[in-house]
Amino acid sequence: MFKKYLKGIVYAFIDSQNLNLGVRSQGWKLDFARFRVLLKDKFAVTKAYIFIGHVAGNESLYAYLKASGYILIFKPTIERHKGKKY
Repeated sequence: MFKKYLKGIVYAFIDSQNLNLGVRSQGWKLDFARFRVLLKDKFAVTKAYIFIGHVAGNESLYAYLKASGYILIFKPTIERHKGKKY
């Protein structure tokens, strides 16, 4: 339905933190692989860039996202400690 209106190349730029928090606030858990398929099939997204903070220990998540078809763009992270003011 929507595909017929799209012409040319379609890219998606996704802020992972906003997407994740928005979905969780509705009581859901996002399946990133299925979401990528939806972007491709319904909206003809050819490239999906996902902006995500790089945290040591999350390598399996990054591998999963890459395998699901996302292009990862790592953004700086800030480590916060309880009780400290920034």
